[in-house]
Amino acid sequence: FFSVLLSPQPASQGKMSYLLPHLRSGWAVDQAILTEEDRVVVLRFGHDYDSVCMQMDEILFELVEDVKNYAVVYLVDISEVPDFNTMYELYDPCTVMFFFRNKHIMVDLGTGNNNKINWAFNNKEELIDIIETVYRGATKGRGLVVSPKDYSTKYRY
Repeated sequence: FFSVLLSPQPASQGKMSYLLPHLRSGWAVDQAILTEEDRVVVLRFGHDYDSVCMQMDEILFELVEDVKNYAVVYLVDISEVPDFNTMYELYDPCTVMFFFRNKHIMVDLGTGNNNKINWAFNNKEELIDIIETVYRGATKGRGLVVSPKDYSTKYRY
């Protein structure tokens, strides 16, 4: 029974992941971060078949059109592109990170981990607010921005 749950599913079974651009190599990830001059690069690290990633991909797909002027979203499969797993401590099923002009932008979410978001959102407006905050802070030269909402109690809801 558990082997059925843990066995990888084909990427095509991910709900929205096939509609978002994938970066298929470490070089492609580096180029996305290096070459984007004016927008925040939002990277979702994880697996297309993971349920947490599917939920996050759905939110990312819903917001991609709303943030296109100041952010670009890419998906990175951590098995296909393991280059960043150790560097960014990508041990969670789904991780979202932000970059601006080749700089990792950290977000204080109240969780104690300012490097990344490692849960799925169920509200696109919340994530849009965070991306907007990252963009505003990053364009002012800040490497750390404070989230508009405190997620320190997110598991209590």
